[in-house]
Amino acid sequence: MDRPGPRGGLELDPALRARIVALFEEGWEFWDRFDIEVRQHGWHPFVHGDYECVLEALLRLRAPGRRFLEWGSATGVVAIMADLLGFEAYGVELDSELVGVARGLAERHGSSARFVTGSFIPSGYRWRPPTGDGRIGTIGDGVSAYPELGHPLDDFDMVYAYPWEGEEELMIDLMRRYGDPEATLLLYGNGGEVRMFRAGKRVTEELPSRSRSRR
Repeated sequence: MDRPGPRGGLELDPALRARIVALFEEGWEFWDRFDIEVRQHGWHPFVHGDYECVLEALLRLRAPGRRFLEWGSATGVVAIMADLLGFEAYGVELDSELVGVARGLAERHGSSARFVTGSFIPSGYRWRPPTGDGRIGTIGDGVSAYPELGHPLDDFDMVYAYPWEGEEELMIDLMRRYGDPEATLLLYGNGGEVRMFRAGKRVTEELPSRSRSRR
């Protein structure tokens, strides 16, 4: 199946555009095989987002020195794309086999994005929604990935995720409680849009670029 590449109006030099197109193509090829070989024989939580839509959001927000984290990074396409755009990029994923796929994809595309197996939920977190139902509601659970990453959540300038139903409010709460107050949370929605949040609130305007010193 033919897949779209980066849309024409994006500010990408030709060499970088070619690298991102190649990344997208391999990501789609893996998805098509995975859908046939795995998902059609049993349920699996891996689904793809709209890579081009995420690319547009990252282009608006990139700046030198920004650190990026993808929650539930699967094959790693989004985190690798962030790395190619100049972010210091990381991904966390519960499925160790998908982490292996992401590492191989990064190597083939000359990316230094780093991937680890584990949960995006910090150790000790307790979900306390207004309903009083404290069940986390994530698809799976595991050991928190942050010790292996070498960075706590508040070390990241930007976090991206494609939440399952019931996860969005939890993710916003995580960033409000553990993230840097100035960090951006990007959440992909089924309608093909990327929504931005900061300090627990929806951001509708384009955010100004910023970079900060590293710890």
